[in-house]
Amino acid sequence: MNNKITVIEGPTPEFQLLSENQFNEGSLNWVNSVLEGPYLYDTAFTNLRTFDAQKLLDRCQDAWSEKQTMYLEYKDRIGLRQEDPIIAARAISVEEGDILLLWVRKELSEPEEDPYEDYDEDDNDDLPF
Repeated sequence: MNNKITVIEGPTPEFQLLSENQFNEGSLNWVNSVLEGPYLYDTAFTNLRTFDAQKLLDRCQDAWSEKQTMYLEYKDRIGLRQEDPIIAARAISVEEGDILLLWVRKELSEPEEDPYEDYDEDDNDDLPF
């Protein structure tokens, strides 16, 4: 069984982490309740433009009905192949074409912080020399 949706062309999908407080109205936070288990993961949302979103959704539903995991396969920003398990999907049609809305499970990530963000070159009072 083919249990992967592969992004062949285009940029790396942009993921919105649902654990962040950007969805205060609760429209996308329901997915966090689907992913409960002994391990901690982040849930992320992305959307993909496709030729036939309904066909991809049917493949997801077929894999899930056979108790298999469906994966989103893509290349990250440096070109390495990544796979994330898909936990929910929805197909919609818009004027520009079909869009597949995906909720995926991501490994817990450390917040990306710049260690030199608060550094001020003019503030040299605490330097010993």
